[in-house]
Amino acid sequence: MKYAIETFDLTKRYGNFVAVDALDLKVKNKSIFGFLGPNGAGKTTTIKMLTCLIPPTSGTAQVSGFDIIKSPDEVRQKIGMVPQLVSLYGDLTARENAELCADYYGMPRDLKEQRINELMELVDIKYAENKLIRQMSGGQRQKVSVVASLVHQPDILFLDEPTIGLDPTTKSVLWELIDELNQKGHTIILCSHDMYEVDMLCDHIGIINLGKLAAFDTPQGLKDSILTKNDNKASNVGEIVRELEESEIISHPSFSRLKTIVNKSEIDNAREMSLMISNSDSELIKRLYQIPSVLEIETHPSGRLTFKLANTENAVTQVISVVMETGGNITSISTKDPSLEDVFTKVTAKKVKKEEAGE
Repeated sequence: MKYAIETFDLTKRYGNFVAVDALDLKVKNKSIFGFLGPNGAGKTTTIKMLTCLIPPTSGTAQVSGFDIIKSPDEVRQKIGMVPQLVSLYGDLTARENAELCADYYGMPRDLKEQRINELMELVDIKYAENKLIRQMSGGQRQKVSVVASLVHQPDILFLDEPTIGLDPTTKSVLWELIDELNQKGHTIILCSHDMYEVDMLCDHIGIINLGKLAAFDTPQGLKDSILTKNDNKASNVGEIVRELEESEIISHPSFSRLKTIVNKSEIDNAREMSLMISNSDSELIKRLYQIPSVLEIETHPSGRLTFKLANTENAVTQVISVVMETGGNITSISTKDPSLEDVFTKVTAKKVKKEEAGE
């Protein structure tokens, strides 16, 4: 089976409101998939349909090879869910909660005991198996929730904000657990607002907004897309403006306003690079400013130069070449690449603006 989850025009309407709009999505089997979206984007509704909690209005999906409409019971046997708010019985022990879930799925006693013991060892919670849930810390409860969700050996595990509110040490432990579960063959669907967590763990990421899939790629692919696609039009306009300026044929006042607008757009979306140059001087700064892709240079007493560069393919190469040609001694180089948070903000903000404009 190539895909653990496939959706086909999956749609959910509430009256005139379209919560999920003809969603087509494919999640590879035995992968970790990050499912992101702002509040109200349709993410939770999608998960509810995939876990057979609510039916779609139209379209369908296959989860672990079973249709969510035709075979919901089979789908439920193949999935596990760790919700954001841990849904365990506070007056029962960790083991009793796990046993209750196993009994719900009709597991034989011997297999149930064996499976619970294995999982408690895996998540390192067996030491507290007889402790009441209400007496446990947040991290301990999340571990018990994982045991309860995996006791029936599901193929796919849905994790909704699994580390929210946890301290950094406990987060790290759960991250290792998620990776280990994936290595053991489980497909993980991770819903999280922690961009570092998603970036570090996930093989692919889908961003949903206004009920539609707004972006889909690997974490690095999404970040690189900002450099390769972002503001190409603005960069092209900027190049045209600079060419016209060099030709000295522009005298209309509107050209000055256009130049200001283009410069602001380029700076707002510029790449950042920092060079430590031990022998920097005013002549070098002057030469660097002559490079078309250099929009701003901030100088520091230490000799470090911080650049804002236009999103052109050879911007970094041009700067380094000029420094070397003028005898500059570069002792360190650093670039600030787009983050997953930058991608999320740009993708969702763009869609919201279109919606507000009635597009």
